[in-house]
Amino acid sequence: MDTSEFLIWRIDTRGKTGGVSEVPEASLPLVGFMYLTGGEVLVEVGGTQFLCTSGHLLLIPEGRPYSIKYYADAVGYTGGFSSGLLSRPEQILKWVEPVQQAFWFDEAVFVGELFNMLALSEESGDGEFISRGLEMLISRVKKQKSAIMPQKVSAFMESLFSSGNAPKDLETYASEAFVSPGHLNRTVKQATGKSVGAWIDIARMGMAKKLLRETDLPVAEVASAVGIDDSSYFSRYFKRHSGMTPLAFRKKK
Repeated sequence: MDTSEFLIWRIDTRGKTGGVSEVPEASLPLVGFMYLTGGEVLVEVGGTQFLCTSGHLLLIPEGRPYSIKYYADAVGYTGGFSSGLLSRPEQILKWVEPVQQAFWFDEAVFVGELFNMLALSEESGDGEFISRGLEMLISRVKKQKSAIMPQKVSAFMESLFSSGNAPKDLETYASEAFVSPGHLNRTVKQATGKSVGAWIDIARMGMAKKLLRETDLPVAEVASAVGIDDSSYFSRYFKRHSGMTPLAFRKKK
């Protein structure tokens, strides 16, 4: 088997959180995949967001650009494979949109172990098992779009995690979506399991950590860049969410 036909990497970001376009856009000349056994990752493909959590598989059509907008404590596998490794490549070639599927309980454990075996087979060069394993995986995938976020939720996520934009408040995002704050909050929480406020905190902290790690901006300017004008409040806010002050976090980088 040509080594360029199958790529797999183990994901382990336990104890780490990233956000605000932390991982830039990329594409593979292969069918991309991501499977999580823990944590969560927000993936954007062509302007549509997919929130992957434990037991979720995301398949991305060949050559489609995608980016990671946010991740937290993510554990699992990512990579890509050539449709030519399947006995019926048309199973994948006919898919023009990403496919996301959730596996539960025993099936999720089985799929996780299958990816572990695929990773071990890639290390040992066992192309025969890789082909068989991919066949087993695809046979369990049902082509559906039920996991795609509602348009208003996707638009909120896209606006929130747009690189360089300071997070706004619930009322502003609701106004942009032409809905009430309560309606937007209910819709977002139903689709993602988190409230609008929780996502705003995630984006704000992700952006603050990125600026503290990668720039020498004074803490007051970092605070302003993430939408907080009071630097004292920002220091308390940052410590509440991270367990350390902004200066202590910067020294730790």
